[in-house]
Amino acid sequence: MMKNKDLYQALMNLQCELVAERNLVNPGKISWLQYDILNALQEHSSKPTVLSRQLGITQAKLSKNFTKLRDLGYISQTPDIHDHREIMTEITDNGIKFMNGIAEKHNQLYSLAKAIWTKEEQEQFILSANKLIAILKKERLKNEK
Repeated sequence: MMKNKDLYQALMNLQCELVAERNLVNPGKISWLQYDILNALQEHSSKPTVLSRQLGITQAKLSKNFTKLRDLGYISQTPDIHDHREIMTEITDNGIKFMNGIAEKHNQLYSLAKAIWTKEEQEQFILSANKLIAILKKERLKNEK
């Protein structure tokens, strides 16, 4: 029978291992938030106002993170063709290459999990992880306001 400390230790160990895995593929040493920005921009270019709402952060915090991503060559910003007062931000080819490198590592992790867990264990992990993720995200967004 598992004890509460076993759950605690398992969560801490999982977090540490996932961070260690991420650090293996993060040569630009970007932050989690900068990763989230690039991830969102892979879907489509965006205005800062839209992106800050999507990520649940202030435009000032977003702007500060744009600076590093621009310096690394991972994003570019141009005036919006419909409203020159607005700026459109998009991921560059270098940014896509960087994210593809991270995706390769994600695929290795996915393949490992698929190989060691039964279909039922995979389904249970998905349900449990998504439940925890939703609560963590809700709490984080509530605390950032």
